[in-house]
Amino acid sequence: MPLFRNAQFEISIAKPSGLPPPSGAEIAFAGRSNAGKSSAINTLVGHVRLAFVSKTPGRTQLINFFRLNNGALLVDLPGYGYAAVPEKIRREWQALIEVYLKKRESLVGLVLIMDSRRPLTTLDRQLIDWFAPSGRPIHVLLTKSDKLSRGPAAAVLQDVRRELAPLGGQVTVQLFSSLKKSGVEEAERVIGGWLGAGGAQGEALAMAERSAPPPGQSPSEALAGSPDMKTKTPDEGM
Repeated sequence: MPLFRNAQFEISIAKPSGLPPPSGAEIAFAGRSNAGKSSAINTLVGHVRLAFVSKTPGRTQLINFFRLNNGALLVDLPGYGYAAVPEKIRREWQALIEVYLKKRESLVGLVLIMDSRRPLTTLDRQLIDWFAPSGRPIHVLLTKSDKLSRGPAAAVLQDVRRELAPLGGQVTVQLFSSLKKSGVEEAERVIGGWLGAGGAQGEALAMAERSAPPPGQSPSEALAGSPDMKTKTPDEGM
């Protein structure tokens, strides 16, 4: 059975104190608001309404946990980069993301959603720079690839891979389309490898425990202070 198929909602939390005790390997999905994160999750799980999809960015305001058939969890993080919400609420979301990514011992890897037409924004780069020192893998989904013809899509893929090449094998990149349901098998193969044989989960947890907090800005500082943090016009579901 496909890795994500038949995922079941388990819990939503609004504050770090509400995080449930670890009960399996966790795969986090993060991305800029309106990059297509919820649509990508729904495509992977084969369910049109598992993750809420809206024409208005910033609607994912909680951390949502979904249980997979193999016992692992898919964790949907609030989108970042959309400022058309009160400052206090936005900072609460950012603090929630920071605590989860920094302290969650059961987190084994990060799936980073980017719009293939606007990849590697300032906020995307800041999140990668902050998360990479943890040693955990990052898989980039370049979503909405159906909006590009074959040549430009291939060029974007090559450009993003080249930009992230200094991180070596820790980062993988692929094209993905929720509309055409393309890229699902590749995503499952990469992410499934994090949970596969050879103690991938235990190795990831050990790395998390060994890793010191990275220097510089925390996610909440970076995501709050970036010039990218401005109101955007919605163009497609999250």
